[in-house]
Amino acid sequence: MKMRVVYHGRRPQPGVPYVYYDALEAMARDSDWLVLVAPGGKDTERMVSRSVLEALGPEGMLVNVARGSLVDEPAMIELLQSGGLGGAALDVFEHEPQVPAALLGLDNVVLSPHQGSATRRTRDAMGALLVANLDRHFAGEPLLSAVT
Repeated sequence: MKMRVVYHGRRPQPGVPYVYYDALEAMARDSDWLVLVAPGGKDTERMVSRSVLEALGPEGMLVNVARGSLVDEPAMIELLQSGGLGGAALDVFEHEPQVPAALLGLDNVVLSPHQGSATRRTRDAMGALLVANLDRHFAGEPLLSAVT
């Protein structure tokens, strides 16, 4: 694909042949595409801040296939609307499963259902959980994962 691949994380990873950035904003400034593949949680919440999005800039593209909590979603929407961010491809959102209405009409945004669980192992586990819940239901026992 003739791309220069770089990465950011808490520390450089041994044996990884790509350029490491210790500052996400600096990496965004030097990148055309910012692809998020990171866990959610307190340590990564809104790590893609307004300043990171502004550093990515009007030609930059954001791809988030990780967790919606990683991105300052209101800032991203504002920058997408104003042209401060070139575009975004998203399959996760801050308040799953709700997709912000403001994203639906934008020409510079691609939205899709979250595909992170689309592995054989995960789908097998989902099927096993379904069967276990059915067994419990018909035995009159509490479900393992009740949806209310």
